[in-house]
Amino acid sequence: MTTTPLIHTRQGAIATLRFDRPDAMNALDVPTAIALRDAVRAIAQDSGVRAVLLQGSGRAFVAGGDLATLRADPVQGAKDLLEPLNEALVLLQALDAPVIAQVHGAAAGAGLSLMLMCDFVLAAEGTKFNLAYINLGTSCDVGASWALPRLVGLRHALEIALLGETFTAADALRLGLVNRVLPAAELDAAAQAFAARIAAGPTVAYGHMRRLMRGSAGRGLPEQLAAEAQAFGACARTADMREGIEAFFAKRPPQFRGQ
Repeated sequence: MTTTPLIHTRQGAIATLRFDRPDAMNALDVPTAIALRDAVRAIAQDSGVRAVLLQGSGRAFVAGGDLATLRADPVQGAKDLLEPLNEALVLLQALDAPVIAQVHGAAAGAGLSLMLMCDFVLAAEGTKFNLAYINLGTSCDVGASWALPRLVGLRHALEIALLGETFTAADALRLGLVNRVLPAAELDAAAQAFAARIAAGPTVAYGHMRRLMRGSAGRGLPEQLAAEAQAFGACARTADMREGIEAFFAKRPPQFRGQ
């Protein structure tokens, strides 16, 4: 029987990517990294996708990179892992569709890094988080050094990265690393409902908004104002903005189509 380390499905406008190496707590090996890259490439070409949901099978979301991949040859193993992972991250960031992480059990190392790069995170009570790299004698990857200081500030980012301590879902919520913490039994339904809400929104506007927010730290105010004006002008040409305005005057909920 042929198995795949990542299951890619689409239901309506929601694309779901589920890491499926439960015996390894979904640790990212080279086949998984390649499968993620290929799935994200397909999503990037699918204009019907309006929300992306990342989740993991079994006991964890993703418990880091697969150390067996690195043990034989750390240099080549890291290269083989990071090339497809980094391409997947760049493609995910370029999407209009927001990316949601549904996290349970554990998010460690590269799994936590991947979570940090998502737009929204829903976590189960009892989930444990650890950036973990420093405990292996290495620096971070998969975008952690870019995302973590933006989310929690430099002091907290250095504490999380340099101490390598495990923290709880309550800690993650307090620090702003996750949006919501839910009972484990409610996580699936809540994530599906959240993804459906996002998928029903103005997808083009979402794309401009997420790129404006993520790019703001690298721009001065005049440059950011210009970027905002350009994005607003692009949204003004969409059917969704016209629908939003008409719905406002008609005093009814808008029916966005992602166009």
